Amino acid sequence: MVKTKHSILSDYQNKAAAQQKHIDLLKRRLNHISFSRLGLFIAEILIIALIINFGFEWFYGILLFVPLVLFLFLVKKQTAVQYELSYAEALFWVYQNEATQLSGGKNGYDDGAVYADESHPYSSDLDIFGQGSLYAFLNRCNTNDGLDLLAANLKRPNDKTTILQRQEAIAELESHIEQTFHFRAELQDHKPEQLRVIKTKLQHELPGQLKFARNQTLQFYVKLVPFVTIGMFALASWYGGLLWQFFALVLVFNSGLTFFNLSAINRVYNGFSKGSALLNAFAGTIKWTEEVSWNSVYIKSFFDNSRSDQPVSAQIRKLSAIIQAFDARLNIIVSAVLNLFLLWDLKCSISLSNWHDQSSVQLIKGMQRISQFEELISFATLSYNQPDWNFPVIEDGFHLKASKLGHPLIPEKERVENDFDVAAKPTVDIVTGSNMAGKSTFLRTTGINMALAFAGSPVCAATMSVSIFRILSYMRIKDSLNDHTSTFKAELNRLKMILDAIQANRNSFVLIDEMLRGTNSKDKYLGSKVFIEKMIEQRTPALFATHDLQLSEMEADYPAQIRNYHFDIQISEGEMNFDYKLKHGPCKTFNAALLLKQIGLTLS
Repeated sequence: MVKTKHSILSDYQNKAAAQQKHIDLLKRRLNHISFSRLGLFIAEILIIALIINFGFEWFYGILLFVPLVLFLFLVKKQTAVQYELSYAEALFWVYQNEATQLSGGKNGYDDGAVYADESHPYSSDLDIFGQGSLYAFLNRCNTNDGLDLLAANLKRPNDKTTILQRQEAIAELESHIEQTFHFRAELQDHKPEQLRVIKTKLQHELPGQLKFARNQTLQFYVKLVPFVTIGMFALASWYGGLLWQFFALVLVFNSGLTFFNLSAINRVYNGFSKGSALLNAFAGTIKWTEEVSWNSVYIKSFFDNSRSDQPVSAQIRKLSAIIQAFDARLNIIVSAVLNLFLLWDLKCSISLSNWHDQSSVQLIKGMQRISQFEELISFATLSYNQPDWNFPVIEDGFHLKASKLGHPLIPEKERVENDFDVAAKPTVDIVTGSNMAGKSTFLRTTGINMALAFAGSPVCAATMSVSIFRILSYMRIKDSLNDHTSTFKAELNRLKMILDAIQANRNSFVLIDEMLRGTNSKDKYLGSKVFIEKMIEQRTPALFATHDLQLSEMEADYPAQIRNYHFDIQISEGEMNFDYKLKHGPCKTFNAALLLKQIGLTLS
């Protein structure tokens, strides 16, 4: 069966519907458990009332014990069902999000606005970050490191080897697409900074904070204390007398020992509080990555080749168990009893110290692997959701050729595709045309697909082959009151950035949309002409969109270095029709007079 966007959307909708049914079932089960717990609680009260009214009998003792055991069983069962419900809701969100986006809605993941930078060579002009951006369309990351990795791969070109390896890795991940939804669901309910907080805690804070727990005398006593307290309690219960006083002294000593180390214990525990569920989620995501026999070189590089007795997922679950035990201190009564009898907080601190010495380095690498997979999964999901997109061929030397090239952020029903290729040697391609005819969109289409190609992603084209360029753009130039910068000064600054960049990197590709808008028409023409000549001199390829037809006449003086293209309009009965198709030669039809007439201004 041929995969289409319609079949993919239907599949997402069906899976979301199935998850919703499962969620409803789990909620009903939770309600039953809650009512059962309430019933057992009432039964316990009734049994106590019977004992008070009729006196204690041996069978009342049994009756008193049974509801308590059943109640504890239901508490454990409720915790398991609640976890299953949370996971089902997260997986439902993942499926629903994909269905929403494929239907033209908004992606629920972060839009990358924090990475927006107007001084970047192309990201602002090509809508890479922020609302309605490529990042917002692409992102499936939910950890800070994953978000950073995705931004980094969209902000600069990778080398050819890395691009080809990433293409292979993305294609391999696409073949495991169903498992990637579960991978994302495990992380869905957790805040992006939580993974980084735990990594920082493990790498930079715990080594110093755990010094007290490495004291050999303390470790010996903590191992011994259960036997001391339980033994003293048994002897005092049997013989009584002074033994109760000795037992009390032991408890006082344990209490003092805990209190003496309390500030150190709190520093160790801070950052891990209630973190066992998060660590279990991380263990689940890492476990899947360990179980697959990956073929791509890029994914294999995520794994440490050093030998280890246990996989990282098992090491995380050990840490989770320690933190879960540590969480007993959140209940004041339970904490007091455990610390008096077992020095529970110190025991957990020592367990954490031993775990840290054995497993922390591997765990930090494993957590980084989560973010690396997240970033690749973003592209794998894109590739799966867009079956008509294709991986570009990465060429050496100077090359760019594309067929049916479209803008990835324009809805498929509205998207107009164009063929385009550069000449054998670098040229300045001047694109003229009327307002709203498609010049700016074509420049952005070319640039944004190049950014995708250099990230190892499939592109919005039937075919594309491209060599690696450094993209430089000049499109949305704005003044700045805060920086006391006029539009013209901002344009000059941008031009200087481009000129400096092509001096430093000859492998540049320049996208210019209507240069020098902040000055008079004569200076605008002369400045544009000089800039084009500079591009020719530097042998730098450029797409140059302009309304100035005089610039198209430069082709006569530079027939081998300048090519003319245009977007035109068809005017029928006073109405404008745009086909948004790129054509050879300079534009002959413009629409400014018609647009002015529509608002009441007629050109004579």
